[in-house]
Amino acid sequence: MTIENRKNQHVDLAESMFHKPKPSDYDALRFVHHSFPEMAVSDTSLATSFLGLNLTSPFYINGMTGGSERTKIINGDLALIAKETGLAMATGSQSAAIKQPELTDTFQIIRHNNPNGLIFANLGTGNSVEAGKKAVAMLDANALQIHVNAPQELIMPEGDRDFSNWLTEIEKMVQEIDVPIIVKEVGFGMSRETIELLIERGVQAVDVSGRGGTNFAAIENMRRKTRELDYLETWGQSSIISLLEAQPLSQSIELLASGGIRNPLDVIKALSLGAKAVGISGLFLHLLLENGVSATITEIQRWQEQMQTILTLLGKTTIADLQKTDLIIGGEVREWCLAREIPYQTFAKRSTNG
Repeated sequence: MTIENRKNQHVDLAESMFHKPKPSDYDALRFVHHSFPEMAVSDTSLATSFLGLNLTSPFYINGMTGGSERTKIINGDLALIAKETGLAMATGSQSAAIKQPELTDTFQIIRHNNPNGLIFANLGTGNSVEAGKKAVAMLDANALQIHVNAPQELIMPEGDRDFSNWLTEIEKMVQEIDVPIIVKEVGFGMSRETIELLIERGVQAVDVSGRGGTNFAAIENMRRKTRELDYLETWGQSSIISLLEAQPLSQSIELLASGGIRNPLDVIKALSLGAKAVGISGLFLHLLLENGVSATITEIQRWQEQMQTILTLLGKTTIADLQKTDLIIGGEVREWCLAREIPYQTFAKRSTNG
């Protein structure tokens, strides 16, 4: 199968699975309601920053696609949406263009359509520093996402089977590439131990990208002739659990989150657990394919307004203030915290203890 066909197939499979109902660990978190916000909606700010990058909104268009004529159109439309809404945007993996330079324009259209935007390049772990520099130059990118996806690769019929150099290559990227590096999972979440290994290698930001959104284990299994690895489709942990795992390390590394975001309240919940910003991919892809550019812009602007509403409900004026909200953690997330000795009770009284 050609790279172009595989990229198109990923889009089709991701969209086909969008409507399937999924349990969400975001529902295990509830804010304690306090009756007096003592502020106005106009007092709120959605601005946030990480790695020296300033975002006007605390969510961004996460890496999705590129590598075919069809996905070039999608990338171009997403770039227009990012430009009109002020969102940062990451591209999908640029490995295709590194291997086949004739596919470069399917990624470069992002910078062409959004010349002054905040854009993240994207490359898989195990690529060389030279490939990383090419990916950044291709987009004149402001940062580089390095995605880690061992489950996807192992289930993918043509995927990688040797991961022995991943941490070594990540360390080289951090040392030798002159834009900020974000190490990103692709929907399987991160453990505390994983993040500790990355800190040891100089990584300053991670996107914990947990289970619940686009399921690349399921996508790759559907591409196999017999779907014989369907029992791996629930592998990994959610972004909520990953953010809880990361709590002891939050002063040593900047946290981003993605995976399974359904609405503005989910974004606010992730931010309340220390994420500096939240990436969204499957939902925005669906909105674009279903409703077009203009309607997607309108919906994102509605999200921005609704986030200001939720900030006001919580009595918080800034994104950083959300880490002083009172959160009740229940269900399977609480069970995970008990098993991993994460003190979940401390989140219930943060507004009085902080």
